[in-house]
Amino acid sequence: MPPNPPKSSMLVHRINHTATTGGVATVTGCNHLKKNSSPAVVIPDAVARYHTHAVAANQCCSAVVQEIAAPVSAVWSVVRRFDNPQAYKHFVKSCHVIGGDGAVGTVREVHVISGLPAGRSTERLEILDEEEHVLSFSVVGGDHRLANYRSVTTLHSSGGGDSSGAGTVVVESYVVDVPPGNTKEDTCVFVDTIVKCNLQSLAHIAENLTRRNCINNNNTKFCT
Repeated sequence: MPPNPPKSSMLVHRINHTATTGGVATVTGCNHLKKNSSPAVVIPDAVARYHTHAVAANQCCSAVVQEIAAPVSAVWSVVRRFDNPQAYKHFVKSCHVIGGDGAVGTVREVHVISGLPAGRSTERLEILDEEEHVLSFSVVGGDHRLANYRSVTTLHSSGGGDSSGAGTVVVESYVVDVPPGNTKEDTCVFVDTIVKCNLQSLAHIAENLTRRNCINNNNTKFCT
């Protein structure tokens, strides 16, 4: 791992398929919404399989890839808190667990900030894999237009090996119904914008957390 990890960067893709070469899979598709000057991020097969969605004719599917200059452990400590999405999702005003104990099947009620075309969302935890660093939830109710929304977030080391000293690649994909009167493109642009903002916030929080920890522990790998 280089002494100065790469700064956070983001790619957005429409998911159509994954192309596999030499044991790795790259998320590919059409209409890249945003791509910085960094090389395309390679997504391992073991990660890409979580982002394979069955998409109906009235649905859209997309993914956001975010690189973070912090180890997987630091990023996961924020992402795994299904009961506290507002830690990095700034569009969330409050969250209350209304069923379950934090395990798969737990249900939360999320209230969003004013100005969005929604007030609250009821969401169920579908996957919480502490070893593979995967979290998935589905929307099961609320007063919003994102029906049948399901999101999957995965974390893996950008170093390809021991995650303790490498950066993190976060992939968040989703599938959702296209609301009546909207196009697939409109729907994906709207949701992509929210996901991008969330992951940029996650990067900022995880990197600051890592800097504080490495200074306290005299480990300068991520302190620059």
